[in-house]
Amino acid sequence: MDLPVGKTRLSIARGDITEQETDAIVNAANSSLMGGGGVDGAIHRAGGPTILEECRQIRAERGRLPTGEAVITTGGNLKTHHVIHTVGPVWHGGTKGEADLLASAYRESLRLAVERGLKSISFPSISTGAYGYPVAPAARVALQTVIDFLNQDDSLAEVVFVLFDPKTTRIYEETLQELMPK
Repeated sequence: MDLPVGKTRLSIARGDITEQETDAIVNAANSSLMGGGGVDGAIHRAGGPTILEECRQIRAERGRLPTGEAVITTGGNLKTHHVIHTVGPVWHGGTKGEADLLASAYRESLRLAVERGLKSISFPSISTGAYGYPVAPAARVALQTVIDFLNQDDSLAEVVFVLFDPKTTRIYEETLQELMPK
C-alpha cells in the first residue's frame, strides 16, 4: 500500500527490514546499542561486526542512548547504506509518556535522515515487540508522526514501514487509511 504525502511516497509493506535497499533502515535498538533480540538482533546479525563496532564507538562517546533519540551508523553488510538506531519506549500502560517518546523516536530518525541528505528510509514497528507497546496505538503514533513530519519537510522521496507479520501489516494499513484525508 502506498500513498503520497506531499512529494513523498509513504508505503506499508510486509517483509524483512534487513533486506531493504532504502538509503537507511531504522533499528528498534535498546539503549546499550549492543544488539539484542527482535529487529535489533536481526539487523546486527545481518549487518555484521561493523555495525556493532560503530555502536561501541558511539556508546564510548555518548553513553547509553536515551529513549526517543537516534544515532546513525553505516549499514555494514546490509543492502542499505545506513542504519539509524533509535530507542522506543517500554509500554507501561500508556501513562508514562510513551506516546510522546515513541513519536520522538520516529521524528528524530527522520530528522537524522534529512540532515544526512538521505532520500529514503524504512521503519519497523518500533516498541511493539519485546517492549510491549500495543500495535494499534503504536501504529497511530508512528504514522501520524511521519505524516506530520512529511507535511513540514519534503526532502525525503520515500518512507516505508516494513512489517514482519500479516496482523501488524493490516493494522498499519487500516490506520493509514483512517489518517489520510480522502
